[in-house]
Amino acid sequence: MAQTVSAAGLSEPWPSLPRMDWQTWHAKYDVPGSELARRLEAVQTHVRAALDGCPPGPVRVVSLCAGQGRDLLDVLANHPRRTDVRARLVELDPGLAESARERAHGLDQVEVVTGDASRTEQYVGLVPADLVLMCGIFGNISETDIKRTVDAAPQFCGPGATLIWTRHREDPDLAPTICEWFEARGFERTWLSGRDAGFGVGVHRFTGEPEPLVTGQSLFTFIEGPI
Repeated sequence: MAQTVSAAGLSEPWPSLPRMDWQTWHAKYDVPGSELARRLEAVQTHVRAALDGCPPGPVRVVSLCAGQGRDLLDVLANHPRRTDVRARLVELDPGLAESARERAHGLDQVEVVTGDASRTEQYVGLVPADLVLMCGIFGNISETDIKRTVDAAPQFCGPGATLIWTRHREDPDLAPTICEWFEARGFERTWLSGRDAGFGVGVHRFTGEPEPLVTGQSLFTFIEGPI
């Protein structure tokens, strides 16, 4: 059964939640054919492919700003590697985190953390990981914070790891620049959704050298509402 992990040990209080109604926002995933439903399907396709491609043995996964955990947990529900996966999902919104725990029922090696996903100490013991999910982040933070998060990505990834991120492709379309930032940090682009898809999903394979996790960092701060 999914474990609940607190954010104990943080040296400063959690940031205030944005006033965005994230519960209502996540309900759009249930609307067939919606942008979010199609984006989720694309992310899940690449999550499944990443798990399929992992060598035999334990598979480590971390998900930042995991929401309800649909991108990973719905795939694990019937994936043949489900018992190999040890995962940590970090989500600040208590209601979304509780939904993720419900979805994780029966997945004994999945932890759901109610805490600040921007804090690097949340990932101690699970990185370097084989699969890193940064979905639902880059459309809600500043360009400076995106670059900071990309620069820190080698701290999260083991050799050959897959990293998946999302951001809208509306003007100004930052997705190509984000890909360049990842490539400069040792990530090979394997897929980027087209602008005509109506959503943005990027997938990269880490070909660089993993870096030690530097705890005590805050990588990003959410801006009220998507940008």
